[in-house]
Amino acid sequence: MSAPSFAPLDRAAINRANSLHSTGPRTESGKQRSSLNALRHGLTARSAVLPSEDLASYETRRRQFLEEYQPATPTEIQLVQELIDTCWRLNRIPFLEADVLSRAANPPEQAATHFDVLDAHRLLQNLSIQSQRLSRQFQKALDQLRDIQAVRRERERRDLRDAAALLELHKHKGIPWEPADHGFVFSKSQVERCAERLLRLNEARHIEYVRFDMPPPSLLRISGFRPGSGNYDTSA
Repeated sequence: MSAPSFAPLDRAAINRANSLHSTGPRTESGKQRSSLNALRHGLTARSAVLPSEDLASYETRRRQFLEEYQPATPTEIQLVQELIDTCWRLNRIPFLEADVLSRAANPPEQAATHFDVLDAHRLLQNLSIQSQRLSRQFQKALDQLRDIQAVRRERERRDLRDAAALLELHKHKGIPWEPADHGFVFSKSQVERCAERLLRLNEARHIEYVRFDMPPPSLLRISGFRPGSGNYDTSA
């Protein structure tokens, strides 16, 4: 006996049939509440800037963040962009809250019987949840950015100091030297400025010790300390 054959399923027809059982709110009250839910959509949308918002203001804020954090790698750029978008969404929330309160106090005539204090409370609660979520997201991205930049800057500081030491070594030996000779990405002028700064700091620390920390000669004689030896004279 042969196996029974089945006609291929018409997926499109099935989907259309199922859609008849789930068409969203049907009553005016349900439609009103559904439309109010759109207040939160801008906080989770893929694009940070809504069509009703000022793109020029967003770009101004973006430049401010880039100037403040000076991202130097693709990862840092990504994190700064996340800060920009999250901050923009966070700043939108007070306006959404004001809109909710305004609707609760002065509901449109056609929605007067459908929008009440409970609706306002529900929407404000949702906005509070979104605010907390965005605040955590902002802080997490900021912490990651600071950690990454701290590691990068410390590495650059060590590399620049090493390059300055090599520069002084080659100058002492009278041998020409370029940073690229040892794989450094710094320019020669950057290394020279760093070397000059380190030399001046070394001199400054010596003067600082002599002027502020080294005991006066009278105390050195009393204590039996012999300058230049680092030892105390116990025969006195």
